[in-house]
Amino acid sequence: MVNCNDDDGILMGRWDNNYGDGISPLQWMGSVKILRNWRNQSCQPVRYGQCWVFGAVACTVLRCLGIPTRVVTNFSSAHDTNGNLIIERYLDETGKEIKKSKDSIWNFHVWDECWMARPDLGKGYDGWQAVDPTPQERSEGVYCCGPAPVQAIREGDIKVKYDLPFVFAEVNADVIYWMQRRDGKDEKVVHSSVIGKSISTKSVGSDAREDITYHYKYPEGSEEERRVFEKADLQNKLAQKPVTDLEVKIKVVEAMKYGCDFNVSAVIVNKTSSDRVCRLMFCARTISYNGEIGNECGMKDLLNLEIPANQEKSVPLRVLYNKYCTTMTEDNLIKLMAILFEYKSKDIMLATRSIVIDNPDIKIKILGEPGQFKKVGAEVTLKNPLPVPLTNCSFTIEGAGLTEGQVCENITDIDKNQEAKAKLYFTPRQSGMRKLVVEFNSNKLQNVKGYRNVIIAPVRR
Repeated sequence: MVNCNDDDGILMGRWDNNYGDGISPLQWMGSVKILRNWRNQSCQPVRYGQCWVFGAVACTVLRCLGIPTRVVTNFSSAHDTNGNLIIERYLDETGKEIKKSKDSIWNFHVWDECWMARPDLGKGYDGWQAVDPTPQERSEGVYCCGPAPVQAIREGDIKVKYDLPFVFAEVNADVIYWMQRRDGKDEKVVHSSVIGKSISTKSVGSDAREDITYHYKYPEGSEEERRVFEKADLQNKLAQKPVTDLEVKIKVVEAMKYGCDFNVSAVIVNKTSSDRVCRLMFCARTISYNGEIGNECGMKDLLNLEIPANQEKSVPLRVLYNKYCTTMTEDNLIKLMAILFEYKSKDIMLATRSIVIDNPDIKIKILGEPGQFKKVGAEVTLKNPLPVPLTNCSFTIEGAGLTEGQVCENITDIDKNQEAKAKLYFTPRQSGMRKLVVEFNSNKLQNVKGYRNVIIAPVRR
């Protein structure tokens, strides 16, 4: 009932960055407005959601039903459409992706875990169950996924109900890259890519990230991991990894701010006692969180790069704001790809990395001593990081127990390097620790979010 694909559910999904007849998934600040809109629209689907929105709404609904639920994020999440536990990617000789498969790798994917007994499965499978409300693939004819016991995913018990092969692939699938040569032949590319990284949820009682990767998989390279791959018949994972004379990896700087230029580097390591000559193609392209590649925003092609024996060489690439600003999606993601052609061995090596371009911070100052049923002010500030003015600017606040819906304030245009500032007022209905969410929007800078925890004193009786 959370996705609308089969049963007039709450949310409609969309991933093409065209949200003119609805609301961008990144604009939602909570589940309440979505559920109210659905009810007020005679249960017509609310437009639009993506995985984190589906996951958040499902978490709210399940908790309302009394089912313990938490939201989970999986980074480098595989989408295996044919159930073979392999994600195959194809490149041409310039590094551009060729669509030969519906398989994909999402920069991240969000689902839920519910705590429940599984008497239908016997002993050992009670506890956290992965359930995914995002409409990806049909399960027994319906767009749903799970409940899949997390313990079964960890142990590779892919015959256990429900949808274990799909969820197991999301955190364990093998990735194979092929390069299509001009003569039409496909050549295997050497690379290192780990699916299912930093699987995370929110810690109980704090905003800290809790790493739960070990709930889903054993440590990489361990005997337990090998046993699981043997059980799941994941033969490619069991194969010996190829050894090459050269190695390529990508390094980035710590601060990559939206509106700024920045450097990234391809680092080539020569592990032999002789000099090597190679070709390096180093490219930056915008990307959506679900793996859809956009336009190029940086490129370097070095035909005769010399790497001295037993040394490494760093090749910088400058990524310019005036290149990425016109092609960046709302996800603020750029994919870096370094392809190394080694002339002597004929090896082709690949390194990839997705980076997030950070939005500016929103400063939130609570005015006075906040109390229950007492009007409270919040002063919110954001500095324009772009080399151009911002128009159509607004701040919006929302918080469970703090506001009745959303409170919005339109403000004047903001020149470059100047601050946007507003005061917004609300009357808390509930006491205790509450979270105030703030969003800034303008013509050039959209869906910028910040939050602050606010302690609301109870009303005196």
